[in-house]
Amino acid sequence: MNEEQRTRMESGQGFIAALDQSGGSTPKALKLYGVAEDAYDNDEQMFDLIHEMRERLMASPSFTGDKVLATILFEQTMDRSINGEDTAAFLWKQKRIVPFVKVDQGLSDAENGVQLMKPMTKLDSLLDRAVDKGIFGTKMRSFVQEPNEQGIKTIVEQQFEYGHKIAERGLMPILEPEVSIKCPDKVKADNLLVEALHAKLDELAADGQVMLKLTLPDENNLYTPLIEHPRVLRVVALSGGYSLAESCTILAECHHLIASFSRALTEGLTADQSDAEFDEKLGSNIEEIYTASLT
Repeated sequence: MNEEQRTRMESGQGFIAALDQSGGSTPKALKLYGVAEDAYDNDEQMFDLIHEMRERLMASPSFTGDKVLATILFEQTMDRSINGEDTAAFLWKQKRIVPFVKVDQGLSDAENGVQLMKPMTKLDSLLDRAVDKGIFGTKMRSFVQEPNEQGIKTIVEQQFEYGHKIAERGLMPILEPEVSIKCPDKVKADNLLVEALHAKLDELAADGQVMLKLTLPDENNLYTPLIEHPRVLRVVALSGGYSLAESCTILAECHHLIASFSRALTEGLTADQSDAEFDEKLGSNIEEIYTASLT
């Protein structure tokens, strides 16, 4: 593991840009960017268009390691290039931004109020490529719909099980058990999740560490015990459907929690903007998220 990148992730100021929309969420991301579904005929064209958007964003003068600590990439983005250079190499060498890759293969059907991750049949080969390309860590998402104690425990167990395999390859796993912002009792679900995560963290070996990516909490500083846990490198927050302004307001109230936003980061960016307009809007979004991540 790259020690310079590790130090940056542990104590650097800034936030993580999540640019890892997969097949299911890409049409929505493109639509928000101003590219309608009739602009492409198949998945290949769709992924080419989303890569153009991501390349424009990552190559933007506003997008630098001064405020963006890391970027989570979609697998295909990791395999492509930015300005003729491998994406991960471009991010680290040109921007000093630490590269992560999303490794999950989507969600299973809901059971016990949660959606576990589908079995990761491609994980070994994906981790091989990630290591070869100089990726620092991974991210995988599961989803909590209801405050079901058994369901939440199962989700946390699955996250740690895969996290162990990933850590064995020398990569830093980001565990992302997202709680829906529409959860009928989100406060209860958040608290159950914190308890389940804390119990599993206590079981990790002394040299084991993970990162956590969690939904912005309804209760300020709910995640402090996780942030301070010696087995946690960093805790980051997802925007989960909140607007940029809402996300930053909540985040600023949660000390030492930093952002890992996707939709909120790209809010207001469109394909028809001039490069100057695009860079200005992106720079303003980055500044807002960065400031909220400093508290």
